[in-house]
Amino acid sequence: MNNNETAPRVKRESKNKIKVEFDRTPLKDRLKAKYLNGFFYRKLLINLFRFLLLLGLSYIILFPFFSKISASFMSPKDFLQTDVKYIPKFPTLDQYRYLITENGYFKALFNTFILSGVCALLQTFICAFIGYGFAKFKFKGNGVMFIIVLVTMMIPHQFMESSMFLKFRYLLPEGLFRAFGLTNGFIDTFVPLIILSLTGLAFKNGLFIFIMRQFYRGVPDELEESSYVDGYGVFKTFFYIILPLSVPMLVTVFILSFSWQWTDTFYVNMFLPGNSTLLLTSESFWQTMPTTLKTISQVQLAGATSASDIYTVAVRNTAGFLVIIPLIIMYLFMQRKLIQGIEHSGFGGM
Repeated sequence: MNNNETAPRVKRESKNKIKVEFDRTPLKDRLKAKYLNGFFYRKLLINLFRFLLLLGLSYIILFPFFSKISASFMSPKDFLQTDVKYIPKFPTLDQYRYLITENGYFKALFNTFILSGVCALLQTFICAFIGYGFAKFKFKGNGVMFIIVLVTMMIPHQFMESSMFLKFRYLLPEGLFRAFGLTNGFIDTFVPLIILSLTGLAFKNGLFIFIMRQFYRGVPDELEESSYVDGYGVFKTFFYIILPLSVPMLVTVFILSFSWQWTDTFYVNMFLPGNSTLLLTSESFWQTMPTTLKTISQVQLAGATSASDIYTVAVRNTAGFLVIIPLIIMYLFMQRKLIQGIEHSGFGGM
């Protein structure tokens, strides 16, 4: 017992003695001992390699964004100047003004926000519910059904495009559609996207179910057993016990779902082509951001002269930047929750 108590004290005193002796040596000898050795050079090379690697990766990732943001402030004259690369000589906000005022940016922004928010909320809850069932309930066909969920992640969405379009176009009798003023079925409405979200068949829902299943497999069974002893049923346990524990993962799934729905063009172009009269609202009100981007190349831009093609590409890049600004803002405020959710995703428990 005494040996265990004195050993740390001896070690600490020895370290202090060595440090005092080192401080008393001449500065030249201290610098030589500290920097002229193999350990220092090896550490220096490792840190230098790490810095150069991170610098190169940062350049590869950030340079396209910087070039597009810089081009968004250039005027048509800048594209005619051979000496203009990334810093405009005649900066202007005409591209932003065109997109915001002439192309209905705020209407598209509002509708995209509503669509993405509703779909993300539905998908987050449904995928959590389904993932909990796969993780905690053993029933006949569990493995087969989960394999089917994984297969939905592998099948290209274009493979089911025609069948999904026809299903929602003729889902109900034609007379019933006309009674509600729908001449093209559920096409040109948000109904197909809502139904796909409610049934867990929307974009990337197979991945979300897999993530939630892996997370719930790490939740101790004793927690549920104790809630059953207290008189909680399955649904009450899920809503009052399991869901509060799942907040980091729910936030992660919500962010991913919102982001993918926000930038989706496949389902938007299929279910919202914008070529029919919609119920209760005008056609422009139901535009979404990706649909808005399609119209940019069809508009003649004044003052483009011989650089019209390059300038049109710059306008498209500006529109793309306007699309991702809300996602950047959302990530800045929710990045901590997103990182926590990824850390607790449970992929190691497969």
